[in-house]
Amino acid sequence: MDFATTDLAFAIGHHVLIFALAGVIAFEVGVVKPGISAQDIARVGKADAWYGILAVLILVVGFARANFAAKGWDYYSHNHFFWAKIATFALVGLLSIQPTVQYIRWRRALKADPAALPTDGAIKTVRRFLWLEIFFFAWIPVFAAAMARGYGTVQ
Repeated sequence: MDFATTDLAFAIGHHVLIFALAGVIAFEVGVVKPGISAQDIARVGKADAWYGILAVLILVVGFARANFAAKGWDYYSHNHFFWAKIATFALVGLLSIQPTVQYIRWRRALKADPAALPTDGAIKTVRRFLWLEIFFFAWIPVFAAAMARGYGTVQ
């Protein structure tokens, strides 16, 4: 595979994974709402597992792209917008911990008692975290676009 094709493959993979992760977050915010059913809790738990898988794949493909594709590590490692993007992705990941812990608790509670659905307060808290994830996730393409155009490069 030539260099241009490798670069294209990494770019496509990275973007598809990012859009898939956005889809998982959108799914979660759409499902986690007052009146959530036991079936929805099982579904959101499975989707959340994909969240983790996709996040890891995004990092692997993204860093491979930064190291082995068009601009190379030197370009990315000296760019403030690259590091802002990475920090924001990490923040989104940290924000995702609270919903994940709640989904696990909800599924365990349902195993013990099939009628044990989460309270509206618990759902409201999870939704707050999901909306924070969405807010910060939306900044990632802003940083990526600036970085790709050479803004933020340290000389």
